[in-house]
Amino acid sequence: MKSVLFLATALSIMTPAMAQTQTAQPAAAAGMPFLLQPWTGPHGGVPPFDRIEPQMFPPALELAFDRQRAEIRAIAGNPAPATFDNVIGALQASGEELDRVSAMFGLMTANMNSPAYQALDREWSPKFAALDDEINLDPKLFARIDAVYQSRASAKLTPTQLRLLERTWEGFVRSGAKLSAADKPKLAAINQELATLFTGFNQKLLKDEETALPATAAEMQGVPDGVKSAAKAAAAERKLTGYAIVNTRSAVDPVLTFADDRALRERVWRAFVNRGDNGDANDTNATIARIVKLRAERAKLLGYPTHANLRMADTMAVDPAKAEALMLRVWGPAVARVKEEVADMGVIAGHPIEPWDYLYYAEKVRKARYDLSEAETKPYFELNNMIQASYWAAEQLYGLKFTEITGSIPVFHPDVRVFEVTREGRHVGVFYRDDFARTGKRSGAWHTTYRLQRGFPTRQTVLNSNNNNFAKPGPGEPVLISYDDANTLFHEFGHAIHFLLQDVTYPGLAFTPRDFIEYPSQVNENWLLTREVLDRFARHYETGKPMPTALVEKIEKAQTFNQGYATVSYLSSAIVDMKLHTTADGVVDPDAFERETLAAIGMPREIVMRHRLPQFAHLFSGDGYSAGYYSYLWSETMDADTWAAFKEAGSVWDRQVADRFRSILLSTGNETDRAEAYRKFRGRDPDVGALLKKRGFPAN
Repeated sequence: MKSVLFLATALSIMTPAMAQTQTAQPAAAAGMPFLLQPWTGPHGGVPPFDRIEPQMFPPALELAFDRQRAEIRAIAGNPAPATFDNVIGALQASGEELDRVSAMFGLMTANMNSPAYQALDREWSPKFAALDDEINLDPKLFARIDAVYQSRASAKLTPTQLRLLERTWEGFVRSGAKLSAADKPKLAAINQELATLFTGFNQKLLKDEETALPATAAEMQGVPDGVKSAAKAAAAERKLTGYAIVNTRSAVDPVLTFADDRALRERVWRAFVNRGDNGDANDTNATIARIVKLRAERAKLLGYPTHANLRMADTMAVDPAKAEALMLRVWGPAVARVKEEVADMGVIAGHPIEPWDYLYYAEKVRKARYDLSEAETKPYFELNNMIQASYWAAEQLYGLKFTEITGSIPVFHPDVRVFEVTREGRHVGVFYRDDFARTGKRSGAWHTTYRLQRGFPTRQTVLNSNNNNFAKPGPGEPVLISYDDANTLFHEFGHAIHFLLQDVTYPGLAFTPRDFIEYPSQVNENWLLTREVLDRFARHYETGKPMPTALVEKIEKAQTFNQGYATVSYLSSAIVDMKLHTTADGVVDPDAFERETLAAIGMPREIVMRHRLPQFAHLFSGDGYSAGYYSYLWSETMDADTWAAFKEAGSVWDRQVADRFRSILLSTGNETDRAEAYRKFRGRDPDVGALLKKRGFPAN
């Protein structure tokens, strides 16, 4: 039953040789909806993205839901004594058709979000939630799961089977399986309403992000040519003259960093930070207030004091207080660093620093202190070179090879590129790249898995993707990205590496806790600024010459620059998230709660949260990161300590350390306890001192 208990987590967080190990796909049944048919083509079958139309989904989803229900009824009603194989194994093997159609539904509604797909999302998100509850709250099904669980001591299960059994049982309990007959409908009603609210929030935010501010050539003075080219293309798309600055981070940050016109920076900043908070049809405050209230009610119904306690029950941190303690330990040094950064900028600015000034004057300080500017480095961070850099690093560390496939794999947009991934001559997956922003595509950067690796019930390989929102230039122009963009590319690629290296038996043990899942991606960021990568791939887009040694050295010296800003903007969002979801009754005014919480923790006035509540999609487009935004810091603590392990080996390319990292932590999915796995890799728990050192903060 991956589609309900499992695949939903993925939609957040497939050579001739392969055909010999992949179980043959059955022929499509007559009359079966196209989207339910087994994927055909190379590499164990690939999604038919080029043939999908919105109207195909309703009949396919209806039938997929019915078939999933029939499979569950067969498992729950099996008259044979309950065993691991006929209950847990059967659940793992169920839902193949729903898996396929769900993967395509999630992909299309996130990347091709036309009005037709928005309507589908509004209609079907509550139906997905209802199916979840129908299965999770089925008393006959849980009785059989519980029977296997209670007899586990004498069942002679392997350690992997025992872990899957225990996690399945615990997952059903957290989802309400033990509730009374009177309380189960209450839980189902909450989940239904939440699903509708999540979709509504997402679509309101998307509307605000599709808006664009016009700008003149004079106002765009100082902005790099590549950014201006993208802004001109955005204006042409909207039938505007001059330039248009789309209300997304990838378009806004370069303007805030380089535009000399302070009034333009302020207009752009205000439009960006007020997404979802303008008192109009796209205002999200009432939606957020209702979501937080419903989450609190659900937690209480399930026996947890707060939503944070419920969400964190299956994480490495477990206790909200433990996560908050880590955040506050880093918060103090970060705020102190911000004060230093503001003082440095004030000397250059000659006036108080406002939030729309921070990136602009930070760039001036960087230039003055390190003789380094983003404009100087950007010509060396050409997108295709950085993609090749990420692939080269993955090959050096883990033996992964990426070979581009042209023409034979269907894609959902012409910009998408496809790569076959092999390791030691063996096919391990197909990797899709969707790098450019476009209307209808949600903002940000993310990793998606369309098909997971597994060994049961049949062996199957990975289909996954990285999705970015880089500004697409004009025809023939290079795609020059910032260091931060290149870092994001390596980060999201770290997720892809994690899933491509995975080697688990049961799909139910493929996904790790939320505060672990960011760890592999954050570790992967470290290789971007290594000399080996920069010397080979940071080549000037015009001359092809490698980045000069002097420039590399300046980048290395500036690695901890502006960490006060980066840490405070992130941590403020994470702390507000945790405090919001440890509010027992869930009664909040989002704007007031945000304002009062920030005042209580001493938020510097010169910085705004990276994600203000009205646009905090991590929290309110689904449950995924709610009470979980801290996980980036939790994961970074392990990341910094892991990078220290590579350094201690004498080379950050040490293959023995990389092999241990892969075999103990990356390939094992969730087959072993993640904290125990980390201790096995490092010999101890992670050291937060490594994180503070990496960010350039004193170890307090």
